[in-house]
Amino acid sequence: MERLSFASESLSETEAFLSSAYTPMRIGGRPERTGTRIERRAAEGLVVDELAFDYTMAYDAGRLERICLLTIHEGTVVDTTGGKEEIHGPGETFLIAQPDRPYTGEVRSASYTITMFDLDVLTRVAGGPGPVRLTGQRAHGPDGDRLLARTVAYLRDDVMPATAAEQPLVVASAVRLLAAAALASFPHTGLDGDPARTDGRGATSDTLRRAIDFIEANAHRDIGLAEIAASIPVTPRAVQYAFKRHARTTPLAHLRQVRLARAHAELKTADPTTASVTAIAAKWGFGNFGRFAGAHRAAYGVSPGALLRGRR
Repeated sequence: MERLSFASESLSETEAFLSSAYTPMRIGGRPERTGTRIERRAAEGLVVDELAFDYTMAYDAGRLERICLLTIHEGTVVDTTGGKEEIHGPGETFLIAQPDRPYTGEVRSASYTITMFDLDVLTRVAGGPGPVRLTGQRAHGPDGDRLLARTVAYLRDDVMPATAAEQPLVVASAVRLLAAAALASFPHTGLDGDPARTDGRGATSDTLRRAIDFIEANAHRDIGLAEIAASIPVTPRAVQYAFKRHARTTPLAHLRQVRLARAHAELKTADPTTASVTAIAAKWGFGNFGRFAGAHRAAYGVSPGALLRGRR
């Protein structure tokens, strides 16, 4: 886990920091105030930054090579890439630029959260036959903005500040959650084509059995729908249909239940003088203790803390 803070009233220092933290860029403007504050929390494959500028700063930046989402809290950010002028304000989450293209714009006395993750996560989460990329920079509408804002807030406020974020499976699950929110909120190439092309004949009980076997053997790893389907191999949609048809659930819901069961088993045998509920939950990908405790009580009729202390 990387944590760092930056604060400066020097444009040259700010330019150097932004260039090292994101992509080479030049910043400009002649503001009376030049206060910049940035707080970063980063883990493998995920960056969550909180930024605040008390002035108008123009920028001319290179390619990011990552998905970079901005969630604006105050002020405005104006995208001027290619001569356009797209204004983004409070409550909006947007893709600042296509990852393979340079971009320009202005930050106008704004505070916002940046979340960044690797491009290939979109493809792995979408589970399609080829690479998936976002084709628009704005969410479909207010519902998309709200979903993205809730997801970003969860990562920023609950996952990244916690010690659980030191666990690889917690961070991997958080990245997948953010990618899924992006796919649900933005237009993307995975929407092209006809979903009916998927061969429904693959949604057999054998597909379900093999998918369950793979999940059981790999629940400790960063896996999702794409990896489950590739292990059989069938299409991701065939796996979804198989779980719906034969088990009345979804592949990812079953994966969560398996991980919950593994955490439950570990709590039963762990030494309460050296183990903690938080650490065990995080090991199995549960970054939010409250949600884990609620799910555990619902499934097993006892709180995880009581189980660890031997009060079954």
